[in-house]
Amino acid sequence: MAVEKNSSQQEPLIGRRVYLRPFSKNDLPYVQKWSNDPEIRKLTGEVAPMSSAEAAKFYKELCADKERVWFVIVLKKGNRVIGEAGLLRMFRPWKHTDMTIIIGEKDAWGKGYGTEAGRLLLDYAFERLGFHRVSVGVVAFNERALRFWGGLGFKREGVHRDGYYCNDKYSDFVMMSILEDEYRNLHKREHTSMPSKRRLKRKF
Repeated sequence: MAVEKNSSQQEPLIGRRVYLRPFSKNDLPYVQKWSNDPEIRKLTGEVAPMSSAEAAKFYKELCADKERVWFVIVLKKGNRVIGEAGLLRMFRPWKHTDMTIIIGEKDAWGKGYGTEAGRLLLDYAFERLGFHRVSVGVVAFNERALRFWGGLGFKREGVHRDGYYCNDKYSDFVMMSILEDEYRNLHKREHTSMPSKRRLKRKF
C-alpha cells in the first residue's frame, strides 16, 4: 500500500466543478461554523457545538494523526469553500478506512457537489492509497444521506440498533461500505454508459 502523507502534504484532488484542497488552519472557521449549526450537527451525529479552543485542538490532533487525511471541498468557480471531506481511522494492515463528506453550506445542497467530491475521494482511497474497503456510518433518519451513499455505490451491511441519541430520542445507526472491485465495476459502467462524442468535420 502507498504511504499516506498527512493533510498538509496532500495534493489537491481536481474534479469538474469542485476540487478537494488539503485542510489548513485557515479553514477552521468553516468547520466551527458547520459544527455550531444544530441541523448539520443532528444529521452528521455531532454531539456538541465546537468552541474556538476545541477547533484549535481538532487541528492539532489532525496534524498529528497519521491515520487521517482531511480536505475542504471547494467550488472551482469562485474558489468558495462549501464543505469538508476526509478519510479517517485508516487501518493499513487490513486495507480499510472510514470516510466522511459534509456539505456545510446549505445553499450548495442538492447540486451534486457532494457526489463529485465523493468520487474524487473514493478514487484517491482505492487507486492512490490502495485500500480495499471504505465504510461509513449514517444516522438512520437521514434519508438523504442514505440515498447519497447508496448512489456512490455503498451497500448497507448492518444496523447499530438505537446507536445514536439526540434530542432525547434514540435512532438506529446504519453501517455501509464499498469494496474496491465494486467501485471499479461501477466506475466502468458509468464510463461505458456515457454517450460517445462524434468527431465533427470542419467545413471550410
